[in-house]
Amino acid sequence: MAEVDSSQIAGLIEELSGASRRRRQEVAHTIALTARANPDVVAPHVDALIDALYRPEAQTRWEVLDALSMVAASEPERVEGAFEGAEASLFDDGSAMVRLAAFVFLARLGASSAERSDEVWPLLDEAIQCYHGDAEYRDMLVVLLELARGNASDKTKKALAARVSFDAENSSGYLKALSNEILQALAM
Repeated sequence: MAEVDSSQIAGLIEELSGASRRRRQEVAHTIALTARANPDVVAPHVDALIDALYRPEAQTRWEVLDALSMVAASEPERVEGAFEGAEASLFDDGSAMVRLAAFVFLARLGASSAERSDEVWPLLDEAIQCYHGDAEYRDMLVVLLELARGNASDKTKKALAARVSFDAENSSGYLKALSNEILQALAM
């Protein structure tokens, strides 16, 4: 499936509630691709996307979280209702992709305002501690850089600096490099 336009999206959104697991996954993938190209096309359907966060298959959830992350970058107030579903997904035992997608969503939501950063930081901080060194951790650090450059509160920025400072001083490779890049962004 390829990216779709606004005239086709409503039908696809409806299929997120369909009985076929495979079709829900295909549709969610198309919606995520569409959101990457143009978040405004999927933004009017946020409520249905939030509902889809509770589908049993991991791929549907991570693709929907990806779409919501794209909307969060431009219209964070529209996706605040996804917080609870993203929190549940952040600690999904069965899928690193779901966990990473939830982390990205929450970090982008947090980068949008001081208040939102304070709300999401405890979850992000816990996830950093849980998944430090896991395969998805590098991507988590990349999105933390977005949080550091965003509109996070001073409180969140200080906590983020404290969390990555050990790796900035004592690690090597990408851990050291990305942790230092986050600290530099926070110093601006």
